[in-house]
This record gives sequence, C-alpha cells and structure tokens, in this order.
Amino acid sequence: MRRFAPALTLLLAACASETPAPAPTPVPTRQSAHQHGRLLGLAAPELGELFGAPSLQVREGPGLKLQYRGGGCVLDAYLYAPPSGQGVERVTHVDTRLKSGADTDQVGCEAAIEGSR
Repeated sequence: MRRFAPALTLLLAACASETPAPAPTPVPTRQSAHQHGRLLGLAAPELGELFGAPSLQVREGPGLKLQYRGGGCVLDAYLYAPPSGQGVERVTHVDTRLKSGADTDQVGCEAAIEGSR
C-alpha cells in the first residue's frame, strides 16, 4: 500500500488542481427555411381560409395531408389529432417545394399560393 500512496497523492492533486473547463458557447441554430411556424397548430378550416380548397387531400394512417398548389410551388400540410386522440386535427409539419421537386422557402410559397387564389 505504501508504494501506491505517492501515486494516489499525485493523482488526487492533479484532479484538485485542474481548472474547470470553460462553459461551451451556444451555437445559434439555423432556422429552417421550410418551417417558420405560421401554419403550425392550424386546423383544416383555417388553412382553407388562407389557401382555399386543397388540391389534394390524403388520409395517411392517423394523419391527414392537405396539399395546396399555386404560384409555381406546392405546399403539403400534415395534420394530426392531439396525443389524447380527442380533438381537432392540427398542422404539425409543413413541406414546401417547387413543381420541379426542389425545396423552396415556406414563406415565399405561402405567399405565392395566397396570391394565386
């Protein structure tokens, strides 16, 4: 045991004298161009007020996809019931793309669809 005492003392001293690491600097998160939040939480009738009748309505498992087209872009809004299963389906996710399939800015696509009504 006596042979290990100096090594143990050095080890404990090294731990005690260690300076604390600086707190990490938070990295700003980049806002997605696709999901700015204006449509999140809206129900189907509220989407209809903004964009008119959907071009496509598809039931996908427990959710509903409403697709709107106009001004050269396509907007897919995905609506789901609350976790309790009770209540109105609301938008939980939105995808936007050009007719070519390339991703596009959600804000611009919303404006294009609203303007094409």
